[in-house]
Amino acid sequence: MVLPVRSRRPFRPQVRTFAPVSSGAAPAAPLPTQSFAELGLTEGMLQTLERVGYSHPTPIQALTIPRALQGRDVIGGAQTGSGKTAAFAVPVLERVEVGSPDVQALVLCPTRELAAQVTLEFEKLAAHLQVEILAIVGGDSMGRQLDGLRRHPAVVVGTPGRVLDHLQRHSLRLAGIRIAILDEADRMLDMGFAPDVERILQQTPKQRQTLLFSATVPAWIHRLAERHMRDPETLSVAGEMELVPTIRQWCIECSWAEKEEALTMLLDSPQVRTGLIFTATKRNADLLHAALLARGYDVTVIHGDLSQRDRDLALERFRKSRVRFLIATDVAARGLDIEDISHVINYDAPSSPEDYVHRVGRTARAGREGVALTLITPIEILKIRDIERHTHRAIERHQLSDLRLLAGSVGELVG
Repeated sequence: MVLPVRSRRPFRPQVRTFAPVSSGAAPAAPLPTQSFAELGLTEGMLQTLERVGYSHPTPIQALTIPRALQGRDVIGGAQTGSGKTAAFAVPVLERVEVGSPDVQALVLCPTRELAAQVTLEFEKLAAHLQVEILAIVGGDSMGRQLDGLRRHPAVVVGTPGRVLDHLQRHSLRLAGIRIAILDEADRMLDMGFAPDVERILQQTPKQRQTLLFSATVPAWIHRLAERHMRDPETLSVAGEMELVPTIRQWCIECSWAEKEEALTMLLDSPQVRTGLIFTATKRNADLLHAALLARGYDVTVIHGDLSQRDRDLALERFRKSRVRFLIATDVAARGLDIEDISHVINYDAPSSPEDYVHRVGRTARAGREGVALTLITPIEILKIRDIERHTHRAIERHQLSDLRLLAGSVGELVG
């Protein structure tokens, strides 16, 4: 299978914005309702999608899959919960050559957790194929990864640092790469991976196909597209910043010293069955973890300073309901996909509306209802207004005194 040869042109971003027909967004082209059968997929893939419960493509999937199948380079504007992983996994699996000894597709992710989630999605969608999928991430056994590479995986999912490590060891070769995918490219930039990403891309064939997904498109992505992509089409779905309608949102205004009291009042409510608690820093996560353990709460923590084994163990305990509450930083929670989280609690306010959408998108998944709670100090109230402006949704506001007055009836407020 040979990709069509196209010359690289200077990157001039021409964003094509689409909107669901019901959105009424005048400047955006309507996105036609489609089924997976209309996207040009093979019968085997259609049967797999049906078996795993994917009934209709999401907007980003409907836009990306046909273009990716044609070999086009794509920059996809994709927020959390948009179905972007399947948007690139499906066309990759449709185009891999079964039996080839080469690594044919490389997916770069900013965090180990996101790489693990992407790998699981690939494995689920590759059930009808005899292809090997391998994750190579920092903190995991190098021996296991070397053994996996000897099995000639068709798809490698990795973090930039560990991918570069294997390239320097010559245990990974990218000469056979046909498709390169950059997932959450803006997050990789934020984490300082931009130089590593470019060094990796330089070791792949120039005529590869490149798919890039990012919630935002900073200047680095423009420069990367100009240097490493071939006439990319930029696709954006209007309204992706909107939250699902089954999320109820409210915030509690309190001082920094009162935050722990407010949090414990929330955790004591029987309506808060499971809670994902976000902090701004690893230090705050550790301090809050110790404080809640001292108070007798069933809680664990994940952040970037923990070993991969400890992070996996914490996620497994939370996923299997062995603990009710998980404290996480934004970076550690990238790619976290647990279906039945009843409440997301922002112990520290998010730094941006995009981070807010990512955080609260961990609840109300698969059609369920969920609640997003944010503890906010008086000087941070403008952050709430900014979130409301970006998501077009009001956030119900309360004072800590409201919780104190309600006492045992807090559950009526957070349920």
